[in-house]
Amino acid sequence: MGERMDDFLKMDIFFGVTTVAVLVISVLLVMVLIRLLRILKTVDEVSEIVQEEAAEIRDDIREVRTQVKREAVKAGQLLGLFAGFVKPKARRKKSSS
Repeated sequence: MGERMDDFLKMDIFFGVTTVAVLVISVLLVMVLIRLLRILKTVDEVSEIVQEEAAEIRDDIREVRTQVKREAVKAGQLLGLFAGFVKPKARRKKSSS
């Protein structure tokens, strides 16, 4: 009967140690998951900021492109005005004699 009691005592110790180990691992896993959720939340916030900034950059580039086109039209008109003042000399044809 003493041998049987030793076996039950060993089983109780085993289950007690296993229960503590499972609890410790579960607590550590919950802590890791909480940290991971915080990191994912931060990544999401950064992603939103990047998207907003990208939209603003896209709008700025569109505005710069519009201004460049506008300035190109003005430059073309200015060159046309100068070209009107400077007329090329007429070339004389050499007479074939």
